[in-house]
Amino acid sequence: MRGALFSAAAMLAPGPALACALELILAVDVSGSVDGSEYALQTEGLAAAFETEVLAEAIGNLDGPVMVTLTQWSGLSRQRQVIGWRRLDMPDTLLAFAAEVRAVPRAFRNYSTAIGEALSHASGVSADNPLTCARRVIDVSGDGVSNEGRDPRGLADGLAARGYVVNAIVIRGADPDPYPYYRDEVIAGDGAFVETAEGFEDYPEAILRKLLREIDPPLLVGWERVRLRTTRGPAAGDRYAGRSRA
Repeated sequence: MRGALFSAAAMLAPGPALACALELILAVDVSGSVDGSEYALQTEGLAAAFETEVLAEAIGNLDGPVMVTLTQWSGLSRQRQVIGWRRLDMPDTLLAFAAEVRAVPRAFRNYSTAIGEALSHASGVSADNPLTCARRVIDVSGDGVSNEGRDPRGLADGLAARGYVVNAIVIRGADPDPYPYYRDEVIAGDGAFVETAEGFEDYPEAILRKLLREIDPPLLVGWERVRLRTTRGPAAGDRYAGRSRA
């Protein structure tokens, strides 16, 4: 079945099967515009995405593992790698990462929004990845425009020139709408895109949709077709670890 996670033969095979397929830096906005309940929704949505069978299948369809890390960012000098580099290949590694996401404390509160500095920090974090990956993606999530620090456009273009893709997930609801800003000033690289959540309540489904689009676009198409035929939310079902289906 398509989506079986790294058979024993593939795990033992030399060469490209053991290469890192994707480097994924999840850069999460924890600036002052994100209150406690919104932070909880964001954290739970991200953790839940890594517990879904469909995301595990997407990773299993790659030619190697995913190396993932989580950063939190806010103002000018406030960026932190809160979960180090983790290798995702088998279901238990995804579940372990999800548990870490749920447990990680919030690094900053009540500060400005410095998207350019978040990108610069992500570049430094990438340099510490112990594996060389075929693709390198920086995912920036945010609910407002940058109001401090360097202009993200120049930094994003510089990253794209070095082979990175900078994608974004925008949580709408602020005035002005942050979507045009992220579209025009933040994303960069081949196939870069902005995913939207129509508020923090919509974030869990939006983050899963974005991750599938980055990892396995054909699988995303199939998943969305199934979603049209069911009212089951991605955070409620299709989980590992013995969780019941909705």
